[in-house]
Amino acid sequence: MAIALETLIEPATTALITSEVQRGVVGDLSPLPELAAAAGPVLDNIGKLCTAARAVGVRVIHCTAERRADAAGANHNARLFRYMAKSEPMLPGSARTELMPQLKFADADVQLPRLHGVSPFQGTELDFVLRNHGIKTIVATGVSVNVAILSLAFDAVNASYQVVIPTDAVAGTPREYVEAVFEHTLRNVATLVSSAQVVALWSPR
Repeated sequence: MAIALETLIEPATTALITSEVQRGVVGDLSPLPELAAAAGPVLDNIGKLCTAARAVGVRVIHCTAERRADAAGANHNARLFRYMAKSEPMLPGSARTELMPQLKFADADVQLPRLHGVSPFQGTELDFVLRNHGIKTIVATGVSVNVAILSLAFDAVNASYQVVIPTDAVAGTPREYVEAVFEHTLRNVATLVSSAQVVALWSPR
C-alpha cells in the first residue's frame, strides 16, 4: 500500500537534498552546457522547495562536488571523470563550487562537498548526518538524472530511506531519456511528485 505523501514528507523526519546545484555544474561556469541548459528551468523550483522546507523545519542539505588542484582523492576510472579533469578544477572554496543563487543558502543549511565518485551518498558524510537528525525520507533535487540522482536514489533506498523526487526539480539530458528513467526506473524505487505538491504540504498552516 502506498504511503500518503503528507506522511512521507513529515518535516520532522525529512531532509531536502540538493545535488550539485552549483555554478561549476549547472551555472555560468559549467563545462557541461547541455546539462546547464536542461537545469535552467528547474532551478526556481528547487529554490521554492528550499524556502518551503526551511519554513517548516525540514533540514536542507546541499551536496556539492569539488576537485583539488592536484586531483588527490579524485576518480580517474570513467569517461566523465576524465572529461571533467580537462576543465578548470572545482577547487574547494572557488566560484565553481558556489551554490546557485536560487537556493538562497541559509545558516541552518548543511553543505557537504565531496572529492570523489558520482554519488552524493556513498562514501560521504550524508548518511551519518541524516541519521543524526532522525531522517527517514529524503526529497532529492538537482542533477543529474543521468548519474548522480540515480546514484542518490539507489544508495538511499539501499540504506533504508524513503525517496521522494519532484520531477520538475531534477534535470538530465536528453529530455526523452529523463522521461524514460522516470517511467521505467525511478518510479520503481521512489515516489515521483511535482514540486508544487511538496511546497503545498510544507506551507505553514
